Amino acid sequence: MQIGELSERAGVSHRTIHYYERLGLVKPAEREGAGYRYYDETAAKRLEKIAALKRLGLSLDEIAAVIDLYFEDASGIRGKERVLEILQAQLDKTNAQLDELSAFKRDLENNIARMHGLISEARQK
Repeated sequence: MQIGELSERAGVSHRTIHYYERLGLVKPAEREGAGYRYYDETAAKRLEKIAALKRLGLSLDEIAAVIDLYFEDASGIRGKERVLEILQAQLDKTNAQLDELSAFKRDLENNIARMHGLISEARQK
């Protein structure tokens, strides 16, 4: 299929497909003498997998690190295990950030209370 058909089928623009090609996420099956790209079913399936991985919150760099695993292993287990590792790392990072934000919030609340106290003391003098 040509890029227009692939684009319509996958619900992405020609530009997106070309960008994914530059990143190595999708490859044309062949090129015609005039330079036209032709894509096969694998390209369509890779675009579907890219969209699914993006919905999970993976970056394009993370997708590039795992997408081939899905197509090398018919069960998809290796890809899923790697995605699970990435998602767990994201959760761990998020939890650490939440802990930091909670500590920052407590500090702010304490500083605000302290400032209110200082203002009250100054007004009473």
